[in-house]
Amino acid sequence: MLNSKSLLSKMLLGLLLLVLTTSFCFKAMAQKKSERPNVIVIVSDDQGYGDLSCHGNPYIKTPNMDQLHAESVRFTDFHVDPTCAPTRSALMTGKYSHHVGVWHTVCGGNHLRSTEKTMADVFKASGYRTALFGKWHLGANYPYRPMDRGFDEWLGNGDGGTGTTDDWFDNDRINDYYWHNGKREKHEGFAPDVFFNKAIDFVKEDHKDPFFIYVATYLPHNPHSVPDPKLAEIYDEKVFKHTAYFFAGINRVDENIGKLRKALEASGKSDNTILIFMSDNGGTAGVKLYNAGMRGKKGQPYEGGHRVPFFIHWPNGNLAHGKDIASLTAHIDVLPSLVDLCNLKTTQETQFDGRTFKNQLFNPTAKLAHRTLFVESQRTFEAQAWKNTSGMYEQWRLVNNKELYDLSKDPSQQKNVIDAHPEIAAKIRKEFTDYWNKVTPNDRELPRSVVGNSKDQETFLTSSDWYLPKVPWNHAQIAEGKPLSGAWDVTVEKAGTYRIECRRWPREANATISGVPNFNKKVDAWSRDGKVDRLLYGRKMKALPVKTVSLTVGKQQKSASVTTEDTHISFDVELPRGDTKIKGEMLDANGNLIAGVYYVYLSKLK
Repeated sequence: MLNSKSLLSKMLLGLLLLVLTTSFCFKAMAQKKSERPNVIVIVSDDQGYGDLSCHGNPYIKTPNMDQLHAESVRFTDFHVDPTCAPTRSALMTGKYSHHVGVWHTVCGGNHLRSTEKTMADVFKASGYRTALFGKWHLGANYPYRPMDRGFDEWLGNGDGGTGTTDDWFDNDRINDYYWHNGKREKHEGFAPDVFFNKAIDFVKEDHKDPFFIYVATYLPHNPHSVPDPKLAEIYDEKVFKHTAYFFAGINRVDENIGKLRKALEASGKSDNTILIFMSDNGGTAGVKLYNAGMRGKKGQPYEGGHRVPFFIHWPNGNLAHGKDIASLTAHIDVLPSLVDLCNLKTTQETQFDGRTFKNQLFNPTAKLAHRTLFVESQRTFEAQAWKNTSGMYEQWRLVNNKELYDLSKDPSQQKNVIDAHPEIAAKIRKEFTDYWNKVTPNDRELPRSVVGNSKDQETFLTSSDWYLPKVPWNHAQIAEGKPLSGAWDVTVEKAGTYRIECRRWPREANATISGVPNFNKKVDAWSRDGKVDRLLYGRKMKALPVKTVSLTVGKQQKSASVTTEDTHISFDVELPRGDTKIKGEMLDANGNLIAGVYYVYLSKLK
């Protein structure tokens, strides 16, 4: 028998081993957690596949993008949708844009369905800190804002970009006001610099957890303005015209990518950071000069409208850096691949339309199972099969269901071979039927801003979200008094009295309903022809002879006279809980419609 001392010694030894084992396990878990890679996804705006010198462009120089290209796994057959918001929705969800309710860039068609989980949601659920610096374009009010969709930190312009209706009225990309986690803040500097600097500050922080940063640049999307015309003078303006400013915007993004990479190196986090560079659709201002041999541009279903650069770099991942992946891949594959690479948590309900390309990152020649992919730019209020659509299978492209191209023999898509290969067209059409049956149910579901929620004390409604075929979606169209009128669909979360403030101009314009703004801000941005007021796009501001503002909320109707001193008309309205429509209209002295109320500020009274 053991004596008490021996028994006590064994018990203490066992306890010590347990503590050491537990400590080791916790340390191993913590180490494993800290070793998970950081992730930065950079998405430039309107930069085509051919708008980089590493892709053969003889006009523009992009040294930092070129270096990243040289040090990355490069995808040479990577596709997105032909326009902005659809691409961003697919990137964020791993699902087709048509599948998640995004079919336009305005008219309410850019709202990512509120029930969808985003890339930020997935990273956050796995313990990552998340941030978006730049363009969102998937909804402007609760529950569609970045801060409602998994991002801990967000700094950006209006939902769609500089000059869109929910952007600060006289922003021009220099020394502008931005939305910062739902509040307006002024930041000095050129917009891409502001976003990359914020990303660099985020990288420098002492993070206990890994981070995911989404940098979406707004540039080189028009307006093609820069803070100093000298930035565009390196190009021959007589030849390039506004393209010189387009290229200057790309140069500034390129410069900032270099700064970000240096900051990653200095922080010691570069080796364990997955860095992705891509763009959101095909090229625009530069395609006539160089388009990498492709046909088409932004908005079109031909290759130049949706084939874009995609580079991925991760030193600690031992990827096949410097190699090309020729497999047909797309925006819907990015999130599934990051889930695989970073071992992220997903629920059983998570079903992606895309698939992982993880294995190809280590072995670029490994074959992916053949599949047919679809990209489209519908922009119609009823879904139309094959409308502005490309069906892609290996080297084949079936465009709008009537043109078939073999890219292996005809990369510029000049020869329609549909009559010579009916079997290929039939195969893609059969796959399209399955795709269509998947994506079209409830595809034109009306987005509804939720009012009366504690996370959004004031709802800012603008004409960009009217559910109409044509809407005034930017301040220039507001300035010229577009004679359009629409309604907003909202959900009232809490019944009560709401103040609905109706305006022709946003608050910061400080203008009367029947007058025009008087600018105090010096315009900072430059265009090819000199200083330009980005707001107006060269259009004149028009005074409207408004005498009455009327408001319809559900079945309730109210109206009030407008004086020459009124900047707005406010109505206090009892709203029941549930769905309703809000419509404001500006009328002349005879009661005739001039235009809808372009801006509404709505808040619940205490």
